[in-house]
This record gives sequence, C-alpha cells and structure tokens, in this order.
Amino acid sequence: MTSPTLRIGTWLSIGSPAVAELAGLSGFDWLLFDLEHGCRTDADLPDQLRALRGTSTQAIVRVGAPHSDLISRVLDWGAAGIMVPHVNSAAQAEHVAQAAHYAPRGHRGVARTVRACDYGLKPPPTENAKPIIMAQIETVEAVKHVDEIAQVDGINVLFVGPADLQFDLKHHAEPACPDFPSCLRAVSAAARKSGIAAGILLRDLADVSPHLEQGFTHIAVDSDLSILRKAWQQTLSQFNR
Repeated sequence: MTSPTLRIGTWLSIGSPAVAELAGLSGFDWLLFDLEHGCRTDADLPDQLRALRGTSTQAIVRVGAPHSDLISRVLDWGAAGIMVPHVNSAAQAEHVAQAAHYAPRGHRGVARTVRACDYGLKPPPTENAKPIIMAQIETVEAVKHVDEIAQVDGINVLFVGPADLQFDLKHHAEPACPDFPSCLRAVSAAARKSGIAAGILLRDLADVSPHLEQGFTHIAVDSDLSILRKAWQQTLSQFNR
C-alpha cells in the first residue's frame, strides 16, 4: 500500500504581499488566503496573488460565504481554487461547484479580460478549467452528511475546520453525537471512498505525521499571525516580559 502524498500549506491572515511572496518562495505546495477571518478585504487579494507569480505554489482563497459572485471573483483574479466554510450538505456543495465551474457543469460567468486570462492575452479556459474546491467540514451536521458531500462532482478536498467543529461538538449534548476523533475518521473515510482528498489545519508539526497516516493529505500548518505571535512571545520571554 503506497503512502498518501502530502500537500503542505499554511494559513495567511495578515494580508501582506511580502508575506505571501516569502511563503511562496519558501516552497509551500499551497497557501490559504483567508477572506473569512483575515485582516484584509477582497480588494487587497490581487496583490497577494501576484506575489506568487513565478512560483509553483497554489493560491487557495477562503471566501467568507458561498456566494457565487465572491467565488467567481477570486477565480477571475487568478486563484487556483477556493475554500468554502460551513458546507453542511450535498445541496450546498453542489451550489459551490456550480458557482466555480463554467457551463455545462456550472454557471460561472465568462470574462475575457480578467487576471486569470492575463487581461485578455489568453482565452478563458472554459473547457478545461477545474478549480480546486475545498469544502469545509465544520459542524456535526456536515459530518452527518459527509458521504453525500464527498460525492458531489467538483469537490476535491473535504477540509476539517478543527476549531469550529470542536466548538459545535461542545454544543451537542445528545449521547449519539460523535467525538472529534470519530468525526476525523468519518471525514477521512468519506474522502477515501469517493477518491478525493481530506485536509485539516494543524497548529503543531508533531501532529502532521499521525494525521497523514489517518489519510489527511492536504495539511495546513499554522498561520502567519500565529507564527509571529509565538516567535515574539518566545523572544520577549527571554527578558522576563
């Protein structure tokens, strides 16, 4: 049995093109640009995406909501894919897939002068465009429907949002509610059965190997804000601050 291929990424919340450029040059497989909880707005995104030009790093943008205009906008700007929070059903996953794909699979509008087409220097990739779609599994409801979500054509990654999922689990008191490890196993199994990937955000490098063994291949390790915070706290701790 072959080992799963790890696709390592990290979370970018600061919104700095310099940070994005450094992360890309460092060799990450993918970067997550966060428009849900990040520090900047979608108007700041194009400069961050430009910072990856010339690298092999894929830009994945987490939109704040599964709105068609938000999804098509970030793809027009040149993102390789999207991450959508709180995908709780196959119907919601289908809506996202249709918003991200051109006809006949979806209803994404065709524009010839956007950044993804080099501002008109190359034609829209309407026939071959297959953006990466990461559907976030962040609730008990999503876990209940994870098999159906995984089967939606166009969904590439079931991505666990650990903070939201653990928070939601705390507010479900019924005895039949699964625990967090059981939820992870359910997501991994659903992805494997449907031939797609499973992903998760981790804060500790030591957690990467056990999650990879469990079948999680698209792993984001920490975030720019968290890395800076911990490094600065460690520095100041040397001076009893």
